[in-house]
Amino acid sequence: MDTHTTHDALEDPRNADIRIYINGALKHRSEAMVSVYDSGFMLGDGMWEGLRLYDGVWAFLDDHMDRFYNSCKAVSLDVGMDRAALFDALETTRRANDMHTDVHCRLMLTRGVKVRPFQHPALSRSGPTLVILMEHSKPVDRLHDKGIRLATVPQVRGLPMSQDAKYNSHSKLNCVIACLQAEQAGADEALMLDPHGFVNTTNACNFFIVRKGEVWTSTGDYCMNGVTRQKVIDLCRANGIPVREKNYSLYEAIGADEAFLTGTFGAQTPVASIDGKPIGDGTRPVTARIQALYKALIRDHVAAHST
Repeated sequence: MDTHTTHDALEDPRNADIRIYINGALKHRSEAMVSVYDSGFMLGDGMWEGLRLYDGVWAFLDDHMDRFYNSCKAVSLDVGMDRAALFDALETTRRANDMHTDVHCRLMLTRGVKVRPFQHPALSRSGPTLVILMEHSKPVDRLHDKGIRLATVPQVRGLPMSQDAKYNSHSKLNCVIACLQAEQAGADEALMLDPHGFVNTTNACNFFIVRKGEVWTSTGDYCMNGVTRQKVIDLCRANGIPVREKNYSLYEAIGADEAFLTGTFGAQTPVASIDGKPIGDGTRPVTARIQALYKALIRDHVAAHST
């Protein structure tokens, strides 16, 4: 089966020699390791952010840092440094790898190494583990031509009191199960419903549809508060494109004229089909307009933040 993901990237041989930041030290990827006693490995106890570098500028860094620090605060996870120091760590890693554009960064923070292999957070006593992993990473073009295939899966995005989707946590099993279910259904990615049966998000990205010129996305109650998701909503509002955050059913999603996903890595990725049913007639004028607006937003952002 020819399966794609929204994170498919062109192969880049430079990634074989990347340096990875671990608690202040830069390690070759072959030597970059954390303890088996680390809270992230043992329990998925940690938070992360995906960042994108365009022409030397980390796109929408303030938005990402707001989400990251808010998430860490909510679970009593001490970052161990302020935003300025964390930015310095990002830049140190970027310079060590001689990276300038088309770079994806996974910033990861766990509660650190435990003294014994049990759940209680108090057993993590040596401070957090901070990892900054950057790769040369350019999305493949074929996804924007062909689109991604989705399958509706039984795994749902849960209620906030079970595991709030606003946490970009290391505990991703819910989404991994959904991804496996989609793969077993012959699709590229999972379309996940919320606890009430309304369309919510995919296992890795936020989800939008276009119906009669209107852009629809979920209420946001059960999905990741995506930075790219919000930028698309803001762009629509600023450019006369009707946009609604609302509950809608799978019936309305399958009958849409267009559908697309949003995420830091892929920006906006078109959806070709849901449950084997083609979306629209293959033309995607609203999606194309939003993609163009987003590219212009990135250009303006880079120009405003370049040194």
